[in-house]
Amino acid sequence: MKRTRGKKGRITGRVDDQETISQIEKLIGDESIKRDMLVEHLHKIQDTYHYISNKHIRALAKIMNLSMAAVYETATFYHHFDVINEKETPPPDITVRVCNSVTCEMFGAKKLINELKLATDSNKIRIQSVPCVGRCASAPIVITGTYPIENAKTDDVLAALNKNKLTDSIPENYIDYVAYKNNGGYETLVDCINGKYKSDEIIKLLEDSSLRGLGGAGFPTGQKWRILSEKKSPKMIAINIDEGEPGTFKDRYFLENDPHRFIEGTLIAHWAINADEIYIYLRDEYAGCRILLEKELEKIKKNPPCKLPQIYLRRGAGAYICGEESAMIESIEGKPGMPRLRPPYVADVGLFGFPTLEQNMETMHWVRDIIENGADWFSSNGRRERKGLRSFSVSGRIKKPGVHIAPAGISINELINEYCDGMLNGHEFYGYYPGGASGGILPASLGDEPLDFDTLQKHGCFIGSAAIIVLSDQDKVKGLALNSMQFFEHESCGQCTPCRVGTSKAIQLMEKEEWNKDLLEELSIAMCDASICGLGQAAPNPVRCAIRYFPEEFKKCPPTQNKKTKQ
Repeated sequence: MKRTRGKKGRITGRVDDQETISQIEKLIGDESIKRDMLVEHLHKIQDTYHYISNKHIRALAKIMNLSMAAVYETATFYHHFDVINEKETPPPDITVRVCNSVTCEMFGAKKLINELKLATDSNKIRIQSVPCVGRCASAPIVITGTYPIENAKTDDVLAALNKNKLTDSIPENYIDYVAYKNNGGYETLVDCINGKYKSDEIIKLLEDSSLRGLGGAGFPTGQKWRILSEKKSPKMIAINIDEGEPGTFKDRYFLENDPHRFIEGTLIAHWAINADEIYIYLRDEYAGCRILLEKELEKIKKNPPCKLPQIYLRRGAGAYICGEESAMIESIEGKPGMPRLRPPYVADVGLFGFPTLEQNMETMHWVRDIIENGADWFSSNGRRERKGLRSFSVSGRIKKPGVHIAPAGISINELINEYCDGMLNGHEFYGYYPGGASGGILPASLGDEPLDFDTLQKHGCFIGSAAIIVLSDQDKVKGLALNSMQFFEHESCGQCTPCRVGTSKAIQLMEKEEWNKDLLEELSIAMCDASICGLGQAAPNPVRCAIRYFPEEFKKCPPTQNKKTKQ
């Protein structure tokens, strides 16, 4: 701070605003002000004021003893924080988010966005086009505040706004703590702690079951537990529920129905590897699930089945990249969610620098059942010599979208006919995304391929989180591939040039009526070879698949999406 020249000696520079500091201190209450709580405290400001101003950033930096740059860098990294300066007008108190990802675009999201903008006052209501919100089975999806509207129409959204429906609620009819315990819940955990099982026996059981990480990478679960069990303490556990892959909603399904099963699996993992603390990272779009988890974690803490470790629930802030394990750890630590260079791996240097077991929540969901029923109970499922069960998030042009638990190695044709009641009337099977936007796109002619880890790489695709989007003859792969690339550009963390610039350049090429296939392939090679993490490496998959498997669409046809939308 300094005095400028002039008779009045006007003071310039950063002056602490005691009123704002007091307001933020009141929001934080008696919670920790360590760095790892930064994202949580930013949420409190955003939720209260609907934006984050420079005054808020200065006050929070002062309270947490951080630099303004550190707070600003973190706040501006995440899509769900509206950071404004003194000269900018704060956004309206009400934000309406319309999902624009693959399935929602197939079912008319663009038209819906345009209609809502015409039907609302932009000074009072902000209409945002946003990436996948994890409800693809009921596309198109609109979120008013945090209140989800499935199979949304313009009139439905306007009615919700008129009734001030802006807050999500706890899902109905889920298995709560009492019901879970009454059905044998947490007995397996207690048996482990009381010595009925040895940790090595449980790890061997998981190895024999062929359970793999079900967030997308597919690393053998038992092998991961064994690696962590041999590390020195302290050790951490981080549970990833940040499913942001377009087309994926299986984790939400398990959370809304049987949340304690994954919690018990996580506590068994804590015992098996002798871990210290547990962090659960939940995507911000799942507001109702967050309320549910807060409620059920409080119940188990008040009436624990055994001595419990510290369990922390952390809230994402709208960044797909935080589904990557090291980016998620950075976010939990209160930093921008940028992937780390590896090695070292998170099993060696993870959360707060300690060895960390990072698992998808669905993987933890199966642990209790495998222990109680045996390794063969899980591994005996499967077709075409594959092992285990897969929870497929299926959306698109089928009669029965939703989460379908089916044998690993099932084909898309079998999945459609046996589990999804066939294609929608008037729609002919044309192609499919086997693993969300990053998993590539395959034609109907490859509809008998086994769906599992390691089976689709020869076709330039992968199953990932088992997010299946079924396309019909009324869809254009060329336009959907562009939609996927736009998603990756929006979600790129910007850390590495091949991904940041590559996705942007690819969109420019793909928006043209005629694609420069040779240049797109050169760009794809650069992105795959030089990107730091899986986002940039997988982003070209839909482009390459569109060119490889759907050549009939490249006869000078524009990159429009649907020939006609769902009736």
